[in-house]
Amino acid sequence: MTKALNIAIITVSDTRDESNDTSGLYLAKAVDAAGHTIADKQIVKDDIYQLRAIVSKYIADDTVHVIISTGGTGFMSRDSTPEAITPLFDKKVDGFGELFRQISYDEIGTSTIQSRVFAGLANQTLIFCLPGSTSACQTGWSIIQPQLDANNKPCNFVTMLSAKKS
Repeated sequence: MTKALNIAIITVSDTRDESNDTSGLYLAKAVDAAGHTIADKQIVKDDIYQLRAIVSKYIADDTVHVIISTGGTGFMSRDSTPEAITPLFDKKVDGFGELFRQISYDEIGTSTIQSRVFAGLANQTLIFCLPGSTSACQTGWSIIQPQLDANNKPCNFVTMLSAKKS
């Protein structure tokens, strides 16, 4: 990795707090271990408008390169991360969800069809939205991490993210 990126981590949950947010903690440790900087880390209620407001703030912040959220991607009545975030996208990263579900199939079988994991770009900010389980965050990070490494070939997101943001 030749460039450290600033990454915001959001846990979307009505029940988690800092004492039991294992997914957010895992992502923070993984981001740090990869040599990136944690721009912010917070827990947000599973509410479309609160989540959209937080993500919009990060998208508008020129110092935040990447946002990773965990939670709110399932089919329960309060799961609203896709509805909150996708309207903010300039472009979707369709391959992320496709690859995640392919890998996840080997881990959890057909239950992976209930995962609405997704990613996209907004104002040159890369956004990844993962399920709430720690194991799903581990799977997601295994896909995300190489794409945040400037040495990954044949392509990665680093140059594009660095073009606007410092």
